[in-house]
Amino acid sequence: MIIVITGATGSGKSDLAIELAKRIDGEIINADAFQVYEELSIATAKPTEQMMKEVSHHLFSFVPLTKDYDVSQYQEDLRRTIKDVLSRGKTPIIAGGTGLYIRAGLYDYEFKPSVSVDMSKYELLTNEDLHKELEKLDPLEAKKIHMNNRIRVKRAIEICLANGKPKSELIDEQNHEPIFETRFYALSMERKPLYERVEARVDKMFEIGIENEVTTLVNKYGREPHAFRAIGVKEFFPYFDKEITLDEAKQTIKDATRHYIKRQETFFRHQFNAKNVSSIEEIMEDLNHE
Repeated sequence: MIIVITGATGSGKSDLAIELAKRIDGEIINADAFQVYEELSIATAKPTEQMMKEVSHHLFSFVPLTKDYDVSQYQEDLRRTIKDVLSRGKTPIIAGGTGLYIRAGLYDYEFKPSVSVDMSKYELLTNEDLHKELEKLDPLEAKKIHMNNRIRVKRAIEICLANGKPKSELIDEQNHEPIFETRFYALSMERKPLYERVEARVDKMFEIGIENEVTTLVNKYGREPHAFRAIGVKEFFPYFDKEITLDEAKQTIKDATRHYIKRQETFFRHQFNAKNVSSIEEIMEDLNHE
C-alpha cells in the first residue's frame, strides 16, 4: 500500500511524514515540484539534512537548476521509486503539496508526444480577449482559470489545439482510480492558524538566509531557470531591480504563498478522495482499522 500525505504549504507535512515513516517502516518520496532541484533549499522549504537522516527520503535535490523538469518526468521517477521502495518491503509515503504531480504519478495520466502549436496569433491579445478564445475552445476549463492568469489560459488553449479536444475532455477520459492501492490523507488546519504559520515560516526563511541563497543562485545562473518560478525566488527580482524594498519582497512572498494555498485547497478538494486529518494519531487509527 502507498500512503499520500498532502495539504497546504506550511501545514506541517514533512514533520508528520517523518513521524509516520518511523512508525510504519516507511520511506518518504517528495511530491513538491520545486524541491526536486539542487541548491534551492531555503526558498523551497526542503526538509533539513537532519530531518532527512531520520528516515530515507527520495526525489529531493536531484535535478540541476539548469535543467527543466516537468510532470511527465516526475511521473516516471515517482513510479520507479515506488516500485523500488515496495521491493524492499517498505511503505512508500508520498509527501508534498504539488497536487498535479501526485495525480499524474498515481493515476493513468498519459503524456503524448508534444505537438508543436503556433501560438503567435494569441500573443498580442489582451487578457480578456485571450480568455474569450479559451471559452470558445474549452468552456469548462475557462470557468476554472481567471482571465488574468495569462500563462494558464495560454497553456489551456495550447492543449486544445495540440490534442484536437479540450483539456476537460482529456481529463474525463482518464481512469479516476489510482493505479496503486493508495490511502490519501490531507493535513488540514483552520485558515487563520495556517496563515500565521506561513507568516512565521517566511520570517524564518529571511532569518536563515533566503536573500543570500537567492542572490547567489541568480548571480550564478541568471533569472531564466524554470526552478526560479518558485515562490520565494521570483519575488526577489523587483528587489534586485530596486523597484521594491526587502520588506516589500518579504510581504510579497507571504501574499503569494497565501494565494497558492487557496489554489492548493481547491485542487485537493476536487482531485483527491482524501481523509482530512490533523495529527499522526488520526492516521494511525485509520490505518489500524483498514
